[in-house]
Amino acid sequence: MKFAVLGAGLMGKQAARDLLGNDQVEKVILADRATEKVEGFRQQLNDPRLELAKMDAGNDEELKAVMEQVDVVINALFYTFNEKVAKLAIECGVHAVDLGGHIGGATDKVLGMHEQAQQNGVTIIPDLGVAPGMINILAGYGASQLDHVDSMRIYVGGIPLHPEPPLEYKRVFSLEGVFDHYTDPSHVIRGGELKTVESLSEIELVAFDGFDELEAFHTSGGTSTLTRTFRDIDSLEYKTIRYRGHADKFRLLVDLGLTSRDGKVTAGGHEVSLREVLLKVLEPITELGEDKDAVLLRVIVSGVKGGEECSYQYEMVAIRDMETGVTAMAQATAYSISVVAQMIADGRIEKRGAYPPEEVVPGAEYIAEMAKRGVNIKETVQRATHQN
Repeated sequence: MKFAVLGAGLMGKQAARDLLGNDQVEKVILADRATEKVEGFRQQLNDPRLELAKMDAGNDEELKAVMEQVDVVINALFYTFNEKVAKLAIECGVHAVDLGGHIGGATDKVLGMHEQAQQNGVTIIPDLGVAPGMINILAGYGASQLDHVDSMRIYVGGIPLHPEPPLEYKRVFSLEGVFDHYTDPSHVIRGGELKTVESLSEIELVAFDGFDELEAFHTSGGTSTLTRTFRDIDSLEYKTIRYRGHADKFRLLVDLGLTSRDGKVTAGGHEVSLREVLLKVLEPITELGEDKDAVLLRVIVSGVKGGEECSYQYEMVAIRDMETGVTAMAQATAYSISVVAQMIADGRIEKRGAYPPEEVVPGAEYIAEMAKRGVNIKETVQRATHQN
């Protein structure tokens, strides 16, 4: 099995590290524009199977030169490259997975290549992060165990282990992305119909083992393809987890227009973007640095099984590994995409074409593989008459 990891950022390096933990992997190419930045990483791993390749993702020929050497491509580049990478992978006859990107319809464009992928005998799976990604796999697995699905409730959040004012939040991905998730409309299914609700709305209190002071509220993008895959169910909602009070604080920033892409004011004789100013203010305040982070996840799939009401609940609490320094979000995200890439390579995923995770990734095997990596997802089954 040979793999290429495109993008040598945090997620790319962690995916490469995980691939090399498999003795069946013959080669891993870690490709990026600036390979000198990851030379230390290569030396640290000291594994002859790891190769570094200098590659400009904007250059199709350079991308293809890397892809043609492997069986599966892990795309850890910025989401704007997802469509291009999927297209070139199909042309090269290699499988490909990516971390997703709902903005601009990136995932829809990748899934639109289903027939071409099928004809070329390759598997393409986008959206393999945490949300979307892990939640899709677990939602699909829960649904597969029911005779009829009625509802899905999904809660996910990346939070600091030790919150600090003013926002009690540390970012584990782009702050620009956080702004988008907080301001774009959220899609839900209610009463069997697809609807939109305002992000940062309908706050509810939630608790996890070791985390009591939490809230959850609507944000955009997390469900991705789930609202289409399960369009016939009665209800489906996704909410983001933060510490209590966070949503109201950020709601004020949104209401003041500070997150608007178009908002501008003249100050000191210069026209400035309100969004850019807010980004500059919040970036240092919300930087995780060496602090511990946690990823909390709960997916509840309810319906009917054997004539009785039944719910499958999946819950995860991941904490940063201070020995390796790898954040909880990097563990959950990079392991997810690496596990699925290996499932394609070793034949556990056999279907060819472009599919969302919930339709093609085997849930039981995925949970088992994540557990091997220290990311434990607990399944609880609740029935109307008893539970186990």
